[in-house]
Amino acid sequence: MKRIIPVAAALLLLAGCTADEGDPQPSPATAGSPPPWTEPANYSFVADRTCDGTTSTGKFRITVAGGEIAKTERTDGKATQGEEEVEVPTLGGMVELAQTAIDDGADATMSFDPADGHPIAVVVNRAEEENGGATCFKVSEYAPGP
Repeated sequence: MKRIIPVAAALLLLAGCTADEGDPQPSPATAGSPPPWTEPANYSFVADRTCDGTTSTGKFRITVAGGEIAKTERTDGKATQGEEEVEVPTLGGMVELAQTAIDDGADATMSFDPADGHPIAVVVNRAEEENGGATCFKVSEYAPGP
């Protein structure tokens, strides 16, 4: 009986070593890449129109229903008198904005939530525009809705 155990152990070890070097190996997961995100029809989020090192031009709570902006509330307490109201797109619109800029040769970056993949920052820099061309959104309080 003592001889059966070492033989069985040796067979198990050999069985684990039978893969050829040409056999496909599983590819490692990309570290830090967020899961793919699909924009839901209904959700809400807070968008802050600020680039790193600049003063915010507005902070807004956005409600999206049926894929469209249903409600925009300014949450920073700033008055809009005498200034142009800032438009905030849906999160999908932000991604499209950045992708269009990239396709047009502009500099754009996007950051995504590592847990669910929704956009958390979008920066588009079109140097040919008057104000340096920077359009930046920082996203927080994202909540998918029913």
